[in-house]
Amino acid sequence: MPYAIARTKKLKKSNIAGSEAHSARLRITPNADSSKKNIRLIGAVDPTERLQDLVLDKIAEHTQKRKIRTDAVYCVELLLTASPTYFRPDDPTCAGYWDEENLNTWTETNLQWLQETYQDKIVRAELHLDEATPHIHAYLVPLDDKGQLRCNHYFDGRLKMQQFQDSYHAAMSGLSLDRGLKGSRAQHLEIKDFYRIVEEGLDLDSNKLSPEQLQAKAADRDRATKRKSEIELTAQQLMKENDTLRAENTQLKQTLNKLRDIPLHQVAWHLGLIKGKDKKWKGEKHSVNIDGSKWYDFHPIQNKGGGGAIDLVMHVGDYSFKQAVAFLNDRFGEEKMLASVTHHARTGAKGIAKLESVQQFEPDIDNKNWDKVKKYLTQERGLHPSLVETFHQQGLIYADNNQNAVFVMRNLEGGYYGAFLRGTVGENNTFMGYAKGTKRDNCWFYFQSGSQSISDVEQAVLCKSPIDALSLAQLQVETGARDKKVLTIYMAADSAESLPIEYLQSIPTVLCAYGNDDAGDSLFSATRALLPDTQQIKPTAIDWNLELLAKQRDAKQSSKSNFQIER
Repeated sequence: MPYAIARTKKLKKSNIAGSEAHSARLRITPNADSSKKNIRLIGAVDPTERLQDLVLDKIAEHTQKRKIRTDAVYCVELLLTASPTYFRPDDPTCAGYWDEENLNTWTETNLQWLQETYQDKIVRAELHLDEATPHIHAYLVPLDDKGQLRCNHYFDGRLKMQQFQDSYHAAMSGLSLDRGLKGSRAQHLEIKDFYRIVEEGLDLDSNKLSPEQLQAKAADRDRATKRKSEIELTAQQLMKENDTLRAENTQLKQTLNKLRDIPLHQVAWHLGLIKGKDKKWKGEKHSVNIDGSKWYDFHPIQNKGGGGAIDLVMHVGDYSFKQAVAFLNDRFGEEKMLASVTHHARTGAKGIAKLESVQQFEPDIDNKNWDKVKKYLTQERGLHPSLVETFHQQGLIYADNNQNAVFVMRNLEGGYYGAFLRGTVGENNTFMGYAKGTKRDNCWFYFQSGSQSISDVEQAVLCKSPIDALSLAQLQVETGARDKKVLTIYMAADSAESLPIEYLQSIPTVLCAYGNDDAGDSLFSATRALLPDTQQIKPTAIDWNLELLAKQRDAKQSSKSNFQIER
């Protein structure tokens, strides 16, 4: 069966022109037949139009003033083709020829897949007919759903590449084109290598080959042998994985059998109940109906139901929980008793989870303490009064009834889901913590400069605490260190585990400003493991608030010295 084949190549800005030179035939292609004309499927036929301009214009439509990383992937080249046996079913070795109906159907199907899958993000597509086997070069500008240039949204890692191949194979399956072995560990060929193998005579008659082509064909056989070995290795690996899964499944079944509760009819028998004609288990004051793991006592003075062996023993025997456990251990042995206790605990936990409510975060605002908290933030921490008051008016900083400074934590949609607390009462107060109900993995104290929407942000600055974030922002404004044209978000996060990784991956520049100590370096390392392009900036002091206070002291000292000189 012939195969549907799709390959990708990521192109940075400097690589676009070279790719276009080949696909648009701007340079001589030795193995191309000049008597055959290629067809531009997507894009205008304009010899003056350049692929790089199309890519940059498409990016500009969405990103506007957004800064793009210098090493960014600007577009992805897709090479789409099929086995020669599809295009030339009667004689696959007759390079340069094709069945017209098969070609037209294949071309229309590919064009439909490109347009439905990537819409207007495909800026150009060329059908090459002047080489051995028809194929398409398509150029995708990898803009995500938010209009951000993000190649990893489409082609990041093995899973997304499998999804890409699945999508293409599903579109081609109507043409009876198969795909390679899913989950194969064979190395993915880049376009340049794959292109050379397919187009340099794999299917030509060996009698017509030159010595150079024969040598290439021998190399192709070596590669084919290697691919066969890789496929066999993949098959062996899959067999091992299947054996492992079967063993794990068997072990899981055995474990579940051990955890299965004791059948209730056996428990009823041991409790001295007798099964009547109506199938109810009866005693002096009991008439128990059993339905799987559930039971209900229909006796007039009972009218009570429950579930599981423990509950039934406690009900019929009028036992405490401890006495019921001892009864089951005596009658059924330790293993079954433990299974029954486990079942009782699990079902009980499910009921608790459904019935009990979890305390959610609720703001605890005490306006009587605000002046004291504001004094702490401005006089002891050096934050500018107008900055503090602005955040207070926005509801992002307030005082609680314990006179803590409360910094509201929001999710990325702006909803309030928690708060960071900083103690202010007394000297050398070191209390820090989180308000009850705070969801630390889904909300952060953050604020933006120069933008109202977090989707427009071009730079993220990560700090260890809200006060450090405010201090750094104030320092950058006072010293002119921040470029006002760069839209920046400041975010407090004391753990790499709590960072919104997917959101931060969409931001061109991420700076770690955790502090100048071992803890700051450790947090930077953990963050960089998740966000490899992250950069680090450090204060001269241990943290940014101490840096702010030191600069304020220096400024006062300098002002005092100047006053004495003038006098």
